[in-house]
Amino acid sequence: MFFEPEFWVAVAFVILMVVFAYLGVHKTVLTTLDHRAARIKAELDDATRLKQEAAKVLAGYKARSATAEREAADIIANAKAEADRIAADAKVKMEDFVARRTKTAEGKIALAEAQALADVRAAAAEAAVQAASTILSQSVKGQVADDLLAKGITEVRQKLN
Repeated sequence: MFFEPEFWVAVAFVILMVVFAYLGVHKTVLTTLDHRAARIKAELDDATRLKQEAAKVLAGYKARSATAEREAADIIANAKAEADRIAADAKVKMEDFVARRTKTAEGKIALAEAQALADVRAAAAEAAVQAASTILSQSVKGQVADDLLAKGITEVRQKLN
């Protein structure tokens, strides 16, 4: 037994443990382990607190993001409605403009027709007066002819104009 190396390793281990116990190494080791455990627990508590704060911040950002998306959707809907309203107003104004232009053009056409008709009547009246004047001056002579001619010209002008 004294010649086996395991025996001497066991004796050396026991002596080392007795020396450590006498010097109080076990108390230092236990204190160090307790401090380390407390530090690890504090770090875990701090990590848990940071995780909860991060979760709160994330929830706040998600809520703000959802609010911003709703506001953006509302803005887009309002813009589309405004664009539709402006397009409808523009269409109504364009139709009104076209109707007024058409009415103005029709009025100008009617005025031109009336003017052309008046010009034709005036030309016809002038031609009739000339023809009547020529016929009457050739067939009737003297004062009676002049009176008839003036009376006929006056009547023709009144009827044709």
